[in-house]
Amino acid sequence: MTHLAELERAALCDTLEAVGPDAPTLCDPWTTAQLAAHLVIRDRRPDLAAGVVVPALAARLEHARRDYAARPWPELVGLVRSGPPIWSPARLVPVNEAVNLVEVFVHHEDVLRAGAVGPQRVVSDELQAALWARLRRLARVLFRRARTGVVLLAPDHGRCAAHGPTGLGTVILQGAPSELLLAAFGRPQAAALEPQGSPAAVAALLASPLGLG
Repeated sequence: MTHLAELERAALCDTLEAVGPDAPTLCDPWTTAQLAAHLVIRDRRPDLAAGVVVPALAARLEHARRDYAARPWPELVGLVRSGPPIWSPARLVPVNEAVNLVEVFVHHEDVLRAGAVGPQRVVSDELQAALWARLRRLARVLFRRARTGVVLLAPDHGRCAAHGPTGLGTVILQGAPSELLLAAFGRPQAAALEPQGSPAAVAALLASPLGLG
């Protein structure tokens, strides 16, 4: 079994080493150091995770993110590369694939596509298939706030109804699974997509607050 999450984490860390700690990301205003700190906290500090949704804990989360981001760059990238600690359930391959593959892939693209649109690397067929499988499971959640109906169409992989029609109609989003996934996580402007629908519907969908947030 290929450990795609581990391969993608290693590729992300290679990219981080290449661009340095001050490079921009699609998670504006985060730099690469701040994005790396986010990943380390996600792996190692589950006690702070609630700070994403609980305002009273947000200050602790931000303080920890600043502390990690200020560490020497080789040390910080090394923490990202080492992944979850030995006590974490995510050390188990099936758990790691389930909870980290999409997260690491999307954040890798956040670094690669800062200031760019469309693919900046070749994504393997195996990884595309894995991303499509996860997108199909998450589609209705990720597109729940779409202002139009949404159908995802990935040639050679299939199609998926992500949101029911609205008064604006339905948009068919066509692209590779990797591109559709980025759109689903709120990054449609950086993705290579072929939207099919009325201009008003396409504009409304691309302006919708997509993703988990």
